[in-house]
Amino acid sequence: MRNLTGHILFAGGGTAGHLFPGLAVAEYLREQAPRLRLTFAGTGKAFEQRHVERAAFDYVTLACRPFPRSAADALRFVAENFSGYYAARRYLRGQRVSLVVGLGGYASVPAARAAAGMGIPYLLLEQNAVPGRATRWLAPQAVTVCSAFEGLRPQLRKGCRVRVTGNPLRKSLVEHTAAQHNLPDRFGGRRTVLVLGGSGGARSLNEQAPRALYKAGAVLHGWKVVHQTGDRDVARTTELYRKLGIAAEVAPFLEELPRLMRESHLAVSRAGGTTLAELAASGLPAVVLPYPAATADHQRKNAEVFAAAGACRIVDEHGSGRLDDRLAQAFIELAADHPQRVRMAQAMATLARRRATQRVAQCVASLLADGRLAVA
Repeated sequence: MRNLTGHILFAGGGTAGHLFPGLAVAEYLREQAPRLRLTFAGTGKAFEQRHVERAAFDYVTLACRPFPRSAADALRFVAENFSGYYAARRYLRGQRVSLVVGLGGYASVPAARAAAGMGIPYLLLEQNAVPGRATRWLAPQAVTVCSAFEGLRPQLRKGCRVRVTGNPLRKSLVEHTAAQHNLPDRFGGRRTVLVLGGSGGARSLNEQAPRALYKAGAVLHGWKVVHQTGDRDVARTTELYRKLGIAAEVAPFLEELPRLMRESHLAVSRAGGTTLAELAASGLPAVVLPYPAATADHQRKNAEVFAAAGACRIVDEHGSGRLDDRLAQAFIELAADHPQRVRMAQAMATLARRRATQRVAQCVASLLADGRLAVA
């Protein structure tokens, strides 16, 4: 792999769940194939640019718009995405791009469609158990779809190529958990609950988790609370914890997330594919609230895979009764049941695919080396 040359464009992002798998693959390729040129193309969101530039990759912005949810959005969708498509064609031609890696979401569409029109191969990363609209649209012309979950192929058009690789994870997370994953040690010392509101902020989780922790009362006495809110909700959530008398550590984004996952005893989170993969790599049991408005209800499908293995507890956002009461009940039951948390942690760890980054990178390398995928 060290002698590989070419220019790879990682297209997409917008959220941590789409961006971080791409960064994981790009960082691995930079180590293993230092002659490659690696560039990211995205929406221009500050979060996206900050993390790409911090990882020392070049970044370009391509105009794009989410798939329309109403007729009123359709014209703007067509106009902006055509603009992005032609800008992508100019970039691919002018910068001699050899391969496009679509990271998922609407932001991957202009570059992948432009690549298809120019005869440049592209592959896709699909982080969820249900393919997103971008994956459904782009998969027929993709060299392959690298899937985090089993069972994706039947959900795509006949003839689409799928390889189950797992979800690529950042080196810091995989290395730490591989070297230091020790369940008995984890469950000694001060216990920590980690609340993950996501990079974009999960408003209902950010509002209800503090109230649920308060209602759990004495069962969680002595537990440390660390809460990632996303940029929008940090001030509001900090003030809510203050009013409830809970000494929580609140931040918009947790730079030390691998360490915190390794040291925590219970997580509360949405059920995005990348978040669940990180929890699995950390062997961290979780209470998950699938985002009810997710396309094709994919977060619930993700969560059901993990719940079936005994790795998480699902709490429906729109279930019967108050959400904070139902969350509090889950906290009370799991906080008081140490053996159950250990069993869930062990089940979570069995779902980890620790070599996912290498598997995706090998797909990329084989395409650059001889234009086709190596046999798995």
